[in-house]
Amino acid sequence: MYRYDEFDETLVRERAKQFRGQVERRLKGELKEENFKPLRLQNGVYLQLHAYMFRIAVPYGQLSSRKLRQLAMIADKYDKGYGHFTTRQNIQFNWIKLAEIPDALEALADVEMHAIQTSGNCIRNVTSDHLAGAAFDELEDPRPWCEIIRQWSTFHPEFSALPRKFKIAVTAATPDRAAVKVHDIGLLMKKNAEGEVGFEVLVGGGLGRTPYIGLTIRDWVSKQDLLSYLEANMRVYNRHGRRDNKYKARIKILVNELGEAEYRREVEEEFANQNAWEKVVLPQEEVDRITAYFAPPKFETLPAKSAALDAAIAADRHFARWTKNNLRAHKIPGYTAVHIALKPQGVAPGDCSSAQMRAAADIAEKFGLDDIRVAHEQDLVLPHVKLDDVPAVYAALKAADMHASNAGLGSDIIACPGLDYCNLSNARSISVANEVQALFADPEFEDEVGTLHINVSGCINACGHHHVGHIGILGVDKKGEEFYQILFGGRADEKAAIGEIQGPGLRHEEVAPALKRVISRYMELRISKTEKLADTMTRLGQAPFKEALYASA
Repeated sequence: MYRYDEFDETLVRERAKQFRGQVERRLKGELKEENFKPLRLQNGVYLQLHAYMFRIAVPYGQLSSRKLRQLAMIADKYDKGYGHFTTRQNIQFNWIKLAEIPDALEALADVEMHAIQTSGNCIRNVTSDHLAGAAFDELEDPRPWCEIIRQWSTFHPEFSALPRKFKIAVTAATPDRAAVKVHDIGLLMKKNAEGEVGFEVLVGGGLGRTPYIGLTIRDWVSKQDLLSYLEANMRVYNRHGRRDNKYKARIKILVNELGEAEYRREVEEEFANQNAWEKVVLPQEEVDRITAYFAPPKFETLPAKSAALDAAIAADRHFARWTKNNLRAHKIPGYTAVHIALKPQGVAPGDCSSAQMRAAADIAEKFGLDDIRVAHEQDLVLPHVKLDDVPAVYAALKAADMHASNAGLGSDIIACPGLDYCNLSNARSISVANEVQALFADPEFEDEVGTLHINVSGCINACGHHHVGHIGILGVDKKGEEFYQILFGGRADEKAAIGEIQGPGLRHEEVAPALKRVISRYMELRISKTEKLADTMTRLGQAPFKEALYASA
């Protein structure tokens, strides 16, 4: 994990001090909201439906026990005892008082954290694979490059006032766990014909009002040229991006309007015409310095199988189910990654209490080499756990009510806070998500259904990523009444696709029964339990599922 140097420390301390003065002036009435808004957004502060919301950056999703305990303290001292993990691997506090946010910023600085790049028209928090450094299927650890991009983009003078927010994700595994194809820029680490590791560059992905899958603008760019090539992309966007219409200001609109070929031509021309003095060339010693912070922990030499784990699985069917659904393969024999699903029945997806944060910190410190990740699915992950320690980890998670056995299944729903919190929302998300979760209350039924991604958004801004769920649910307002449009066939992985709206919206109470019919039809039509709903729909088309959706509507 990256460690602050004296420059980082000074930067975040001075930012907190500066914001304290700005807040004091706002509270005294010396700053009007229209003048204060851009200042608070630079510090991760939104004005939501009932209170201010404070979003904290978790670069590439990595936390230590010390950081997670500090987040728990902030939850207790400044909020209502919990936080909400997001699809960008950040954490939000929804009930914080404006006057106390500078204190929270100073508390974050104590543990090398901040709220920079979590909001506003800048390059946002860089995200990555939550299994980075542990995944058996990755080419190499992408986190050093996430950190390099973070340092390059933080306060970049040319890109600090972009036409719109800008999101970058990096992965190094062919199974895409970072949703790189639905980002403004997605970077996939790969080898060229000579065996050199570089990056495939995808541009123009994104969700919201006009969803697009990113296009490969360059099949391969070297590590040495990466930042210069990113600069070329950002300059083309900064030059052409619409500042007169925020709905058309994203780079996905620019790529679509210019066309793939013309956009690529302009980027390549910009890249080729960069002067030597404006190339962003990192000294190798600096790359090595940053990479050293992500050196693998000291793994023990262990057998590939664990007799203790096998015995525990045989003795407890509930534990056996949890291991089947929540453990992930590790690159080192004798280790596994543990997926902590923050989606128990009846809880807002992604919510985590301060007590649970402390429990996760304790478990990571004792059993997980002090490493915790935030996953794109709004869950937590312990990337490095000995197989022998898995029964003890499960027992500790169970004591903290964090032992949901549904990672990647139907009730592991992605959802935004919706109308319960957000002043942009048209409809509630949490209550709909909970009612859909209840369809999978029977563990045997949920296991029989298998892998299923259901995503819920309370408005067209798509913070719940409804476009890329196997089943997407979008809340809309019709003359003051909440309705929900249903989308089929989306996915955010390496086969990324945008789901298709099926027809008229359903009332709140109609959503769960309709999806139950769809799931039943899916189970009738799939060729095997391993065929995902999106694959069944690709094979058969969506008509049979649309028929089931509206059968009794």
